[in-house]
Amino acid sequence: MRVVIHPEATVRTWGRLFSSESGDTVDVVVPPLAESISDGTLAQFLKRPGDRVNADEPIAQIETDKVTIDVSSPESGVILKLLANEGDTVEPGNKIAIISRSADATHVAPSETISEKAAPQPTQKVSEEKKAPKVETAPAKEKPKTPPATLKSPTEPQLPPKERERRVPMTRLRKRVATRLKDSQNTFAMLTTFNEVDMTNLMKLRSDYKDAFVEKHGVKLGLMSGFVKAAVNALQHQPIVNAVIDGDDIIYRDYIDISIAVGTPKGLVVPVIRNADTMNFADIEKQINTFAKKANDGSLSIDEMAGGTLTISNGGVYGSLLSTPIINPPQSAILGMHSIVSRPTVVGGNIVPRPMMYVALTYDHRIIDGREAVFFLRRIKDIVEDPRRLLLDI
Repeated sequence: MRVVIHPEATVRTWGRLFSSESGDTVDVVVPPLAESISDGTLAQFLKRPGDRVNADEPIAQIETDKVTIDVSSPESGVILKLLANEGDTVEPGNKIAIISRSADATHVAPSETISEKAAPQPTQKVSEEKKAPKVETAPAKEKPKTPPATLKSPTEPQLPPKERERRVPMTRLRKRVATRLKDSQNTFAMLTTFNEVDMTNLMKLRSDYKDAFVEKHGVKLGLMSGFVKAAVNALQHQPIVNAVIDGDDIIYRDYIDISIAVGTPKGLVVPVIRNADTMNFADIEKQINTFAKKANDGSLSIDEMAGGTLTISNGGVYGSLLSTPIINPPQSAILGMHSIVSRPTVVGGNIVPRPMMYVALTYDHRIIDGREAVFFLRRIKDIVEDPRRLLLDI
């Protein structure tokens, strides 16, 4: 049992879970990642040997299949040595750096490490230069052989030189996304149905109440909350879309968790709005804004992306007019939103311009029949075109 008395000991007690001490130095080790994740890739070091760090200051980032985790310094000091390289696969408990508590010793260590690594290089170059004159005559005899090689097959296609290509390892997140999408394609009997939605009334609703909404709730009223509410209502009318196949059984889920697909520079992440059926427009908008900020700075947790019963993907923010989204397992359907385009539409016998959006529902045809899929998408259309249906439950 450990008793903490001084404030500075609090940091040390927390840091000891992720470090090991040896006299003046402290070993920085990889912290626990998550229950379902056994290892990760050391993406980058944020600090270098000789840099001073404070307690709890991030010194490295580890990329897992889903999120990027910061490795923080357990104590204040100076980076003495790095024990791993960027790109290495590391596990919880692996040592990745050594921190010295004293400032004097740290400014010597970097020069020592650099000199140790740099010292062999000149000798290697000198030895190569000494050996080079002995081989000078060999390349001179081989040079005439290269031109005939290119003339033997003049009909072969001229490929770009390798110097103009770059080979970059896939990140863990990108590999995970690629695996899940391919597994989805191989597992589900995917079929997509389409419809178009007149966005006039939902856009007017937002325009009329946007100022009052921000004043009361402190968040802007967007279109996504309207589609989330519509999707919740449609799932309640077509519960089979909210179900999933598990072996020879069908699991009907009596809760509604809506996943929101968010594109980031590192890859696609899908945070989940829990119990969306119990939330109002303001709650949904606040949750979406929180997820967007976390996705951009890479601070989404694994728990925030686990589960979900239906995914909504909005390709319209990138200008997509129409697409066939891929199901996010273990869900059975995904709703695709697209860009809003003013198109001529017949209203009351007259042709008028209206803001129209194509919507798509990709579903697992093994569990969802075409009838239920069309009814589901039609319900989305009806509610978005007339949000008053939500108040009257019709």
